[in-house]
Amino acid sequence: MTPLLRDRRALVAGSLAVTAALTLAGCGSSDPASDPSGSSAKTRTVSTANGDVKVPVSPKRVVVLDSGELDSAITLGVRPVGATHSASEDAFPSYLPASETKDITPVGEIANANMESVAALKPDLILTSKVRDGDRYEQLSKIAPTVMTEATGSAWKENFQVHAEALGKQAEAKKVLATYDTQVAKVTEALGGKEKAAATDVNFVRFVEGAEIRIYGKQNYIGSILADIGTGRPAITDKAKDGFSYDVSPEKIDLADADVIFTSTYGDPGKAGTTKTMNSGLWKGLKAAKNDKVFKVDDRLWISGIGYTAAGKILEEFETSMTE
Repeated sequence: MTPLLRDRRALVAGSLAVTAALTLAGCGSSDPASDPSGSSAKTRTVSTANGDVKVPVSPKRVVVLDSGELDSAITLGVRPVGATHSASEDAFPSYLPASETKDITPVGEIANANMESVAALKPDLILTSKVRDGDRYEQLSKIAPTVMTEATGSAWKENFQVHAEALGKQAEAKKVLATYDTQVAKVTEALGGKEKAAATDVNFVRFVEGAEIRIYGKQNYIGSILADIGTGRPAITDKAKDGFSYDVSPEKIDLADADVIFTSTYGDPGKAGTTKTMNSGLWKGLKAAKNDKVFKVDDRLWISGIGYTAAGKILEEFETSMTE
């Protein structure tokens, strides 16, 4: 048993064991002394990927363990006390307001959170997903009520609703959705309307260090945003495995051809093959390259943001690129 968990036991009335005390706090006991964060003892039930979970009516100390959960919290006006970061960077995503992330305590890497760091923050709510932390659910639940969605990526809109419910921010969520819908309609109109948007094939190509080049399909975060705008997608996207991506070598990059191509790089551009591929004859022969319709974008925003604040910025950049 760690010193952190022994400290938590002192906050529970009576002689309950540590495990029982943590479980009681996670289930929202009616005894205020069982809540280490000092927030209201009143709870409500949220439907999650792990079944119904009781959470505080007004959580005050929230820890988020993925980029989508971080985006959701800040979008809804909640500043987490702790959050994970990507394996490739120590900082939180730069597209989020620095004023909203500067006081957040790092608790390790995504899918590999440090349990002692999480517990030390004495959270009253933890947000994550089964795909990231499913095997740590029991541990996390002993620290605080843990709300997990099933996965990430293409389910980002559904996940946002779960996050909003867990945070008690349903009213704010409705405003966020309305703003997004308005912005999407504006971008579609800027492209010349629905028909012209549909007649423009758009591809997203991601260069990944240590992996093949990914031509993104339709069942992912960026694919869903393009679908909302109503752009066309090249036939190659229908061959994407599980709808996610169709992976190719640099020698087959001509398969990525489209009217417009957005690109990003995860890792070092040299090691990911970005520089070599985009300087090749095959790449320069692409229709988008010939027409100066290739746009490099921030990988952490367009791929890893997975939330409405990121989506709003993506729509802004998309509109600017397409209409300049």
